Amino acid sequence: MVPHPVTVVGFDLDMTLIDSRPGIHACYRRLAEDTRTPIDADAAVSRLGPPLEWELSHWFPEDRVPEMVARYRELYPTYAITPTTALPGAADAIRAVQESGGRAIVVTAKNRPQAALHLTHLGLEPDELVGGLWAEAKARALRAHGASVYVGDHTGDVRGAHTAGALSVAVPTGSIGAQELREAGADVVLTDLTEFRPWWKAYLSTAATAERG
Repeated sequence: MVPHPVTVVGFDLDMTLIDSRPGIHACYRRLAEDTRTPIDADAAVSRLGPPLEWELSHWFPEDRVPEMVARYRELYPTYAITPTTALPGAADAIRAVQESGGRAIVVTAKNRPQAALHLTHLGLEPDELVGGLWAEAKARALRAHGASVYVGDHTGDVRGAHTAGALSVAVPTGSIGAQELREAGADVVLTDLTEFRPWWKAYLSTAATAERG
């Protein structure tokens, strides 16, 4: 694929920019205690990416899922924000886009208020935040903001990027390995976001050369 000028780069949140597993684990454990329902928090945090409703459907009857979503989100600010850390290179990847004159946006399946709490707590400063979108649905936000690159850790992120006609840049910092991400169609696979800045610099250089013809 020949690069072309890019001004907007999208990033996934959980396990791309942040390691939210400890906080989410604590939140599920508290939810299990409150509801007296066995929830395997280890299993839940091993498959982050899909919407909350999907995960809760493993532990509660369908008719109780909306109630449990509401309860989980009540617990989330208390249990999930402080234990969460930024992944290596996350802040620098956002800055690399912004310093080149581009815009960095976060597009996540997590609901926007909770995603915003994470960004504020960790001092991550994207130009825009869109929540509540998963896999192919992420393409709506990517298209709306004119993103030509989307960075994520899940095969759903690869599908979202391609549905939007964007370059898929993947990092195996979540539960999906590098080979599986490649097999899912990721255009670029980095070890983690510490490799994003040099990749981005080279990408823009190639794009500029292609522009000059």
